[in-house]
Amino acid sequence: MVTVEARQKLMTLDELIQMGSDGHIEIIDGEVLEMPGDGGLHHVISGNTYDVLKPFVVANKLGMLFFDGLHFLMDSQAGGLKNSFVPDISFIRKEDLRADWDIEKPYPGVPTLAIEVISPGNDAEQVQVKVRTYLDKGTEQVWLMYPKTQEIHQYINGASVTVRIYRAGEEVDAAALFPGIQGLIVDTLFKLPSYMKRPGLPNLDDE
Repeated sequence: MVTVEARQKLMTLDELIQMGSDGHIEIIDGEVLEMPGDGGLHHVISGNTYDVLKPFVVANKLGMLFFDGLHFLMDSQAGGLKNSFVPDISFIRKEDLRADWDIEKPYPGVPTLAIEVISPGNDAEQVQVKVRTYLDKGTEQVWLMYPKTQEIHQYINGASVTVRIYRAGEEVDAAALFPGIQGLIVDTLFKLPSYMKRPGLPNLDDE
């Protein structure tokens, strides 16, 4: 990410909304950062994960699952946004939905689950600041998905933060969020169709 501009005051919610389709930004600790476009690998992995989660969430009426694009204001004040994040995938449990959310606007609070697919352009320090902010504000879990190493790092909130790392052949334990779900196998989530070019990427679909 790169800085869009140096601001002397925090961006407001109205300013963010007025950006409309040009608002491809995040706000991290008051700094407005441009979100670079993601490559195809990023979107395929996000889509794989969404395709496993969405039917289960809908069938069990667990809440709302969102693909990339929804801003979470992380309980910032509308008059000055200190943090505004856009996860690649987010889940809000039905019981966690804010009654004060105007659904035509960004979500005022935090997601129950935030999933970030890590791209080459992501700054490692900024990613960790986001993870810490998610957890400090009350997000129950954050998943970082690393396409090149095919690892998923699962941060679980609690009295202390637990970090679990899943690799090829392992299944992500998401029972606390999605009781009874199956299919969150690392290989499945990172799998690409054979007709896609995949230079330098290991263990992909060779069918």
